[in-house]
Amino acid sequence: MSGYIDLHCHPLPGVDDGCRTADEGAQVLAGLARIGFRVVVATPHVRCPTWDNRPETVAPARAALEAAAGELRRAGAAMPEFHTAAEHLFDDVTWERLTSSEAMTYPGGRAALIELPYDNLPMKLELRLWRLQKTHKITCVIAHPERCAPLAKSDDRLEELLGAKPMLQLDVMSLTGAYGTAAKEAARRWLSQGRYHLAATDTHKPSDVPKVEEAIRVLRSLGGDAAVQKLLCDGPSSLVAV
Repeated sequence: MSGYIDLHCHPLPGVDDGCRTADEGAQVLAGLARIGFRVVVATPHVRCPTWDNRPETVAPARAALEAAAGELRRAGAAMPEFHTAAEHLFDDVTWERLTSSEAMTYPGGRAALIELPYDNLPMKLELRLWRLQKTHKITCVIAHPERCAPLAKSDDRLEELLGAKPMLQLDVMSLTGAYGTAAKEAARRWLSQGRYHLAATDTHKPSDVPKVEEAIRVLRSLGGDAAVQKLLCDGPSSLVAV
C-alpha cells in the first residue's frame, strides 16, 4: 500500500463543528499522517444557513491551517498532501450549487461528497443523483450511509438508492460502534456484502485519531488487507486527481 487517502474529515478551523483552532487542525493532519494517510481532503459542512461554506469563506481557514501545519512540519512532523472540498447536505441549496458548478467538488471536479439527513430521505433522491451523473457528469459520494436510519433499516431501500449509481463512503468509526448499534450493524453488514466503494475517517478533532486507528484495525480484521486497500486506497484514488 502506498498510503491511505482520506476524502472526508474536518480539520479546517472554525468553519463547522470540526476543529476549533488551526493548531488542532494541524494536529489532526499530523495524526492522520502518522497512521498512514498520505492525502487528506478537508470537507467542511455545507448546511445552510448554519454553515454556508464556499471557497471564499474557507480560504482564510485553509491559510491558517497550512501555516500551523508548516510549523509542525518544520519541527519534524510528517504531513499529508492536503486539499479541500465539502460535505454537502443534500437539499435544494446543494442541488442548485451542484447543477450550476458552484459546489465544492473533489479535486478534479468529477465527484462531490453529499450527506443525507439522518432520519429521512429527500424526495426524488434517486432521480436527482441520476441527473447529476448523466447530465452534469458528477458522481455523488454518499457520506456514512450507515448513519441514515431509513437506509440502515432496509437493505431493499439501499438497493433502490444504488440504482442511481452513487458511491457509498464508509465512516470507519461506524465499525466500532461510535455512532450506535444500528450504524455499526449496517456498516458491518454492508462491508461483508461488498457494498462500499470507499471509506473515510470523518475526523473532527485530534482525539478522534486514535479511534480512527482502532477502526482501521477493525476494518482489517473484518475484511483483510484487500478491504483496506480497496476502501482507503483504490476507491478514493479512482475519484480524485491526487
